[in-house]
Amino acid sequence: MAAVSLSVSTVKPLGDRVFVKVSASEEKTAGGIFLPDNAKEKPQVGEVAQVGPGKRNDDGTRQDLEVSVGDKVLYSKYAGTDIKLGSDDYVLLSEKDILAIVD
Repeated sequence: MAAVSLSVSTVKPLGDRVFVKVSASEEKTAGGIFLPDNAKEKPQVGEVAQVGPGKRNDDGTRQDLEVSVGDKVLYSKYAGTDIKLGSDDYVLLSEKDILAIVD
């Protein structure tokens, strides 16, 4: 999947979407071998940068999201849309693609 490159100052997710800043991938293995860029795996951990207002219920009310800005989360490997803002990498996901909050 190709990353979308945006030149905007803010991104506000809609509905139950979550905007996550991707953590840097590992530079070397546990044994000390340095990895080239094409051998690095896509990270699955990041920090929540923005959250949408929540999913709309059948009666019109909003259901709050379980994650909030600043939470460090683990998300599905092939989920979401990759977005590049300046030099930072982000992923825009649906809340259902978040697997866990990690410490």
